[in-house]
Amino acid sequence: GEAPYKAWVERRERILRAAMDLFARLYGREAGNMALRHLARGGVFLAGGIAAKVMPRIARGGLLAAFRAKGRMAPLVAEVRLTVVLEPALGLLGAAARAAAT
Repeated sequence: GEAPYKAWVERRERILRAAMDLFARLYGREAGNMALRHLARGGVFLAGGIAAKVMPRIARGGLLAAFRAKGRMAPLVAEVRLTVVLEPALGLLGAAARAAAT
């Protein structure tokens, strides 16, 4: 009856959670790498929609810990602010501001 389906759903959910946790760690790790490469003292902004859509999951998945896990460079990255941009039309707003300035 229903037991095999329920087991399948639970297994699928575990796999999806593990995939999202992996995504969060990799996203955070690369954001931290970019902060170091560019000496982003003004902060790192995650924009584009993905982070905003899955923010609760990536917050639990270790994004910030991976962002800051930079060995001997960790004190430098600890000073960098990490911000998730929630504005879905950020690109259009930036383009409009640029057009208005010219």
